[in-house]
Amino acid sequence: MPPSIKPRIIVCGLGLTGYKIFCLLKQQGAVVVGVNDVPIEGDTTAQAQSCPMSFGSDSTYVRDIVIGNLRSPATLIEAGVREAHTLVLATSDDALNLAILTQARVLNPRIRIINRLFNTSLGDRLDHTLPDHTSMSVAALSAPVFAFAALGNKAIGQLQLYNQVWPIQEEFIHDVHPWKGRLLSDLWDDRTRMLIYYLPRHEDVDLVSAVLQGNRLQVGDRLIIATQPSIRTVQRTLHYKFLEFWAKVRQFQQRLQPTLTVLVALLFVIALSTVTYIINNYNTPIVDALYFSVGMITGAGGQERVAEQSDPSIKLFTVMMMLVRAGVIGICYALLNDFVLGSRFKQLWNSPRIPTRNHYIVCGLGGLGIQIVDQLHANGCSIVIIEKDPNNRFLHTAAALKIPVIQSDASLAATLVEAHIQTADALLASTSDDVANLEIALSAKGLAPRVPVIVRNQDPQFAPLAQAVFEFEAVLSPTELAAPSFAAAALGGRILGNGMTANTLWVALATMITPAHPFCGQQVKDVATSTDIVPLYIEGSQRAIHGWTLLDVHLCPGDVLYLTVQASKLEHLWRSQPNLTAHQEYLNQST
Repeated sequence: MPPSIKPRIIVCGLGLTGYKIFCLLKQQGAVVVGVNDVPIEGDTTAQAQSCPMSFGSDSTYVRDIVIGNLRSPATLIEAGVREAHTLVLATSDDALNLAILTQARVLNPRIRIINRLFNTSLGDRLDHTLPDHTSMSVAALSAPVFAFAALGNKAIGQLQLYNQVWPIQEEFIHDVHPWKGRLLSDLWDDRTRMLIYYLPRHEDVDLVSAVLQGNRLQVGDRLIIATQPSIRTVQRTLHYKFLEFWAKVRQFQQRLQPTLTVLVALLFVIALSTVTYIINNYNTPIVDALYFSVGMITGAGGQERVAEQSDPSIKLFTVMMMLVRAGVIGICYALLNDFVLGSRFKQLWNSPRIPTRNHYIVCGLGGLGIQIVDQLHANGCSIVIIEKDPNNRFLHTAAALKIPVIQSDASLAATLVEAHIQTADALLASTSDDVANLEIALSAKGLAPRVPVIVRNQDPQFAPLAQAVFEFEAVLSPTELAAPSFAAAALGGRILGNGMTANTLWVALATMITPAHPFCGQQVKDVATSTDIVPLYIEGSQRAIHGWTLLDVHLCPGDVLYLTVQASKLEHLWRSQPNLTAHQEYLNQST
């Protein structure tokens, strides 16, 4: 790398995720340098053109990569940390990312940090403590797409709008597509969807100009849209509540089996003793014999004359019963005490009922699994979790959400039957083991071929092959889903959404209109056609505008314009803004 080149973005840690981020930034024309602790071998020229996601003997060497200790000052200085604008920490080790962060801030206190962290609570604290620090999680970024796939949406990304997560999907217009020949203006004015990006096949025109010109969708056009999510409402009818109560009663029956067995044995011993004393002496009243038997076995005493006036054989029988009662009563008291006074009674009564139909089965309660559960729960879905680790750290979170958890191996047919796989709406195999996910998915398809199965797979190259061969509804790679968000964030600001279409990365963001802003006083449609942005909506102190009205609005100070733009044009857009500092401060505060 020539010494005259000053890198703008540094990506530290070229593992699966980091390498993908590096390649995306290269594709968008950003000046980027990678830092890795081991070399990536191969052909320089081929890699510079394609930058494929591959490792090992078949991979190619990447230009602009510095090899060395990631936390070493010498390595960071060689990568250009003192002149860099942004540092992306993409390793899978939180401690290593923090070590690199502290060293980089010593060398360049003003550098922006995009930090990949598994510990989301730590990330939130760092975001509030350190300036220009943005923590991101692969699991949190990819989980909504898994949830949307389970709900039946072919999502490619997500967008934060109106305090909701909107699934983003790409519509490729083919010969039999229902939108073929439809006016773009008809889709634009629909409040249940947002037109995000438009790539016409036969002409170079931006989305707003195409809408205003009355263009129709033609074969070969690509349209990115965001669809407003619908929240399911669970109707807890009297019948549903009765079924839930009956399910708990049946759980009690199963868990009470040992206690009931001991109680039956105790009653049998009392009955045997009572009958024995009556047969020995017919003059003994039944009540006295029963009273003595209960008192003898429980240790309360009473009516001792029943045994004292009997012959030696009955006295020996009494001694044996006293010995037997020591064991029976001890076991009985222990079981009752553990069940009623211990935590088991509360756990049983408060344990949620496993849904019998129209529910979602999440297999694997790791970082991705719990994020998927949160997304589905926020959408009002019924969920059952299968997790075989009894010490899983997210079990308490599931209990707080009152979501039933089956602690067993999800690949076993009996476990899936217990989760009612035949009547489920979908199953998500989200463990951290690709082989285990494949086994779970195949087991589910064998039991319920019509139930949609969403599979997690770390290898983005294997995912489409597995989906085609095994006919799963979706095989998704968290790395492939999350990497564009890291790349978009590295290009500047806090991104509200992003996506890829035809190798073009677009981002959604919010820009604050200040008196010095170049958009101030201009009409939205003029801004959109001149800068090739797509306006989504406007928030002001007393207005929120969407649809046709949006295009005719003149932007005023205090307005917040939500828009999408090509990532390759993002820096050009910001360079045109004199008040860049105020704009960046707002972006860092927006969500």
